[in-house]
Amino acid sequence: MLAELQNISKSYGSPGSGSENLVLDGISLTIAEKETLAIVGPSGSGKSTLLNILGTLDKPSSGIVLMNGVHAESLDELQLADLRNRFIGFVFQQHHLLPQLSLAGNILLPVIPVRSRKEQQSARERAFHLIERMGLAKLAHKLPGQLSVGECQRAAVARALVNRPRLLLADEPTGSLDAGNADLLGQLLGELNREHDLAVIVVTHSMDLASRMGKIYRLSSGKLQMIS
Repeated sequence: MLAELQNISKSYGSPGSGSENLVLDGISLTIAEKETLAIVGPSGSGKSTLLNILGTLDKPSSGIVLMNGVHAESLDELQLADLRNRFIGFVFQQHHLLPQLSLAGNILLPVIPVRSRKEQQSARERAFHLIERMGLAKLAHKLPGQLSVGECQRAAVARALVNRPRLLLADEPTGSLDAGNADLLGQLLGELNREHDLAVIVVTHSMDLASRMGKIYRLSSGKLQMIS
């Protein structure tokens, strides 16, 4: 199993009230190799929180997170950072490209911590392959401010894949895109799943995007239920 959540709960304290707000309530989920799934649900239902826990960006109040068979809680911060950089790719609603770097420079950012020169060279070759695969080859030298939102989001996907992760986590990846670019990105995620043997998990309000995934789960009132 690629990743697994076991009985995950997450609560947040309410300032001044002494009470806690239960956002996730005993959620269990398994992610297999090459699987694709979508998590839908109303705003504020905890979808992003669940994705962040799966990506080890946040910790549950209780429960177990397993990544490739390893207990996430057994890893220190440096080990978690290394796990995220090598094992998981992240795509968010906002592309978060650095404005002072070219498109190619942004895509190569995750390669910086890689110490092996051989691995770095391999990652650079992969980066330029991804740039071409995303239809961005003629824009590689441009700054994010010179690109469209859709082009920036495709660059963000390439950046997420440059270290050859096995799991891609996408939080509202089409939320800032128009219908045409959203459809293009949804199609692209499906193709990348097949081409790179990549598991893809998306949190989305878009049922068009969700329908492209192999499974659809709904998160509501702290509970996760498969609906398709």
